[in-house]
Amino acid sequence: MKTSINKNIQIWCAAALLSAVTLTSSCKKSFLDVDPQAKQPAVEFWKTPEDAAKGVNAIYANLRSWNNVAFNAIAIESTGSDEADKGSTAADATFFNLYDTFTVTSTHGTLQDFWTGQYQNINLCNQVLDNIPAITMDEALKARYLAEAKFVRAYSYFRLVRAYGDVPLRLRVPKDASEYNIPRTAKATVYAQIEQDLKDAAAVLPPSYSANDLGRATKGAAIGMQAKVAMYQNKWADVLALTNQVMGMGYNLTPNFEKVFREESENNIESLFEVQATLDLKNRDASNSQYSQVQGVAGHMGWGFNTPSTVLAGAFEAGDPRRDATILFKGETTPQGDVIPTNVPNEMYNQKSYVPFNTKVSGFNEGAQQNIRVLRFADILLMNAEAANELGNPTQALSSLNRVRARARGGNSAILPDVTVTEKVALRNAIYRERRVELAMESDRYFDVIRQGRGSEVFGVKGWKANKNEVWPIPDTEIQLSGNLLTQNPGY
Repeated sequence: MKTSINKNIQIWCAAALLSAVTLTSSCKKSFLDVDPQAKQPAVEFWKTPEDAAKGVNAIYANLRSWNNVAFNAIAIESTGSDEADKGSTAADATFFNLYDTFTVTSTHGTLQDFWTGQYQNINLCNQVLDNIPAITMDEALKARYLAEAKFVRAYSYFRLVRAYGDVPLRLRVPKDASEYNIPRTAKATVYAQIEQDLKDAAAVLPPSYSANDLGRATKGAAIGMQAKVAMYQNKWADVLALTNQVMGMGYNLTPNFEKVFREESENNIESLFEVQATLDLKNRDASNSQYSQVQGVAGHMGWGFNTPSTVLAGAFEAGDPRRDATILFKGETTPQGDVIPTNVPNEMYNQKSYVPFNTKVSGFNEGAQQNIRVLRFADILLMNAEAANELGNPTQALSSLNRVRARARGGNSAILPDVTVTEKVALRNAIYRERRVELAMESDRYFDVIRQGRGSEVFGVKGWKANKNEVWPIPDTEIQLSGNLLTQNPGY
């Protein structure tokens, strides 16, 4: 069950959720199998190494929850951009239009749910960080668990600060009533804590894991995420140094772009971090991700939301294979043999969330096994290119940029020729364009445009206004519960 014991966040009972996960050796995602809440009796917790494992595993399990990957995340992180439309039918979930036209107000529940989802993650991390140090257990494993918690806490705060700006910075579970209600913390301070958490995590996390633990945060994930956080602060020297470091860690681009997003390619050489999902026929409660379901082909493998826009479809260069690998067009046949019917309500669907139709199991969420790609090596290369260009090194910028383009074109030299321009602004625009098509439908476009200072230029036709829509409103419920200690963002 969920108990509201904090005026800024809702905190999950440790006995309910944190006791839910066990490690087994049967499959690579076994550490994500979650027993249903409230099926275990409340017991004294945080005493044994097994408790520590359950606490950390619960962090990963919550990352695929509704508040983290479904309607709320889509509304906050995708719908406002020019690459995605609401999808489904005109009358279905019309609230998405409020985000698409930038008319959403602070009372809308989706704002609250996304906020709650991130603070649930943070609370789970803080419980680990507060309690595991006192457990008698292998010290190296203990250090790794703490590093994993710091990584996820940093990731969740990054999602919050991109979406809302200043947010309450909570670094431990409240000890008494005086710690429940805290004000917003300046964005720069939150970013500094994110950077520190990622630095701490990178110092401890291993570069890889055995099969049983695939999907846990790695050193590369922490350094790569640190680079992305630095990019959002225009710390170009840091971005360049960090991405150079990742580029020397053995990551690479997989040959086939379309296959990057299929289940058989999860946690591959291109992946720095993915939210792990599973379809376990023996554990329906663990098979709870709805990321693919809400975006799947309407009436066949999902609900049909968050559909690619005609603007996105027109953004790809002629012959770019990524267009067909990113967008499912009605009437097409997928590489896996599915025919997308012509009578579906939408012209296009998100192919990066696609799961073959023959995997549907009655009684389970469609596509419950589809991992969510959070950070890929292609993103690292494009960050490296952008940083190198901003620092006056077009040679390195072109090398990293063209590496991404070369993978995209495969063996077809007639398409996607190497970029050769070296003038700074022209090269910057080429990198922006490449980020747009390479990372399309991966929840970056909206925030990319804003950090690039192009919100009015790109989103103005949709109603975006400078000095307001750089962030979404703080949920009104949080402000009311705080007794107005929390303040609203300007313009809302």
